[in-house]
Amino acid sequence: MMETTVEGLVEAGAGMNFADFFRAEYETLLRAMYLATGDRHEAEDLAQAAFVKVCEGWDRIGQMENPSGYLYRTAVNAHRSRLRRVGVVARHALSLQQSDPISESDDRDLLRRALASLPANQRETLVLVEWLGMSDVEAGQVLGASPGAVRVRISRAKASLRLLLERPPA
Repeated sequence: MMETTVEGLVEAGAGMNFADFFRAEYETLLRAMYLATGDRHEAEDLAQAAFVKVCEGWDRIGQMENPSGYLYRTAVNAHRSRLRRVGVVARHALSLQQSDPISESDDRDLLRRALASLPANQRETLVLVEWLGMSDVEAGQVLGASPGAVRVRISRAKASLRLLLERPPA
């Protein structure tokens, strides 16, 4: 059985531009999916699955105005589908099975837990807008929501995080 590689996918008909797109977007997508799921293995699976779908339709997707947005929407939709299929709640999805650099820092661990307590739609929106720097319009396109709904989700997520991360004075 032949192992699938980026180069193998490119040779299968996607063209060289897909390889450049992959190199430019993979790490950012992986990190975004890690923040959304809290699990590196699931983030890798989602990123790889999204890239396979994009590669398969690269002739069409590569011509889009925003192929990155399509990629992120594909990954987010795959994540939502997995959550529906297995009925995983947000806190459970963020539990880590192995040592990870993020969990080595108390502040980062606290932030990870706070993010985990947010509803999935708020967490996804927060990651896209605050971490990836997407506008409310771009995030809305990725999430299938209006820009107004994106702003509401961000506002609610930030308010929840403020309450969770407030530390009483020592």
